[in-house]
Amino acid sequence: MNTFGHALRVSVFGQSHSKVIGCVIDDFPSGLEVDGQALAAFMARRAPGQGAWATKRSEVDCVHLLSGISAEGRTTGAPIALMIENTDTRPQDYSAMGKVPRPSHADLVAWRRWGDDWDRFGGGQFSGRLTAPLTAAGALASQWLAGRGVRVAAHLAEVAGIEDDPFAARTLDLPSRMALEEQMASLASRDFPTLSEKAATEMQDAIQSAARKGDSVGGVIEVVATGVPGGLGEPMAMGVENQIAAALFGIPAVKGVEFGAGFEAARMRGSEHNDPYTLDARNEAVPGKNDAGGILGGITTGAPLIVRLAVKPTASISKPQHSVDLETMEEVELEVRGRHDPCIAPRAVPVAEAVCALVLMDLMLQRRERSSREPV
Repeated sequence: MNTFGHALRVSVFGQSHSKVIGCVIDDFPSGLEVDGQALAAFMARRAPGQGAWATKRSEVDCVHLLSGISAEGRTTGAPIALMIENTDTRPQDYSAMGKVPRPSHADLVAWRRWGDDWDRFGGGQFSGRLTAPLTAAGALASQWLAGRGVRVAAHLAEVAGIEDDPFAARTLDLPSRMALEEQMASLASRDFPTLSEKAATEMQDAIQSAARKGDSVGGVIEVVATGVPGGLGEPMAMGVENQIAAALFGIPAVKGVEFGAGFEAARMRGSEHNDPYTLDARNEAVPGKNDAGGILGGITTGAPLIVRLAVKPTASISKPQHSVDLETMEEVELEVRGRHDPCIAPRAVPVAEAVCALVLMDLMLQRRERSSREPV
């Protein structure tokens, strides 16, 4: 199922080598004046061919807005359909593989699910290529959120064991809030999505080193959202963590998601992890720090939302790997050809940001729906 969301629903369609890929966004509110330049800039952050650390596949990723946008450039309330053309496919890179599933790809499970009918070229519907329309949808959601004071940003927290500076979002004093704003603003001018230039250089060196050996590396992405109102979400099955994690796991190669202190909390004492409450300038009770990551009981606290996701090493590597020929049922050695990112994580940064923006917008619209049903 390629659809997620509740009050705002996003359905992605297409395959890696189909003529087009795209998505349909249902129930996007009317009245947003779409900033085409901002949309294009957001898409450029995910585009291939950005450097030696990325795939050489060349796709412009121009977004065609087919419906839901008026002639004046505003959302109309009708479903938004958007399309991106696939212009640089090379199916010959996959034809030689026959029925030999690539390790750590979805080839084998897709064959078991659909037999010979599944589209194996470029990974078909399992390809990271489908994150392009997802990113476009999230770019629109980011514009809608910005009009309501909510900002979402992401960076590479780690690649190949090399760590970037963390977002200053777990401490909530004034210097930390100012530092966080500066960090989020600085990412707009970065060619490589880190807060530290030193970390950027070391990460790129590690990625290129793995690529020269025919190998790949993974990474960790940290996302932060500020201006998120308290009270979003529901307990248990419809909690904020549930909805964000479910959507993030739709990004190919994501293998883990954590919020706030995350797994670090398991190594802390309650006296360390608990976020004490304090009174703010408006004499309201607010968290004094933010190891909860802006969520308690499945509901937002009003503090910055913090989420991190683990991205596995790129499965397509040029080193010989062990596999099985599903036609002859013989064990074989496989060498994957084609153009692949030696590290997926850098280009997945705007995708993670986009997905979180979509879920936050959905959560805000859910609250709007719930309020409209409450008795006067």
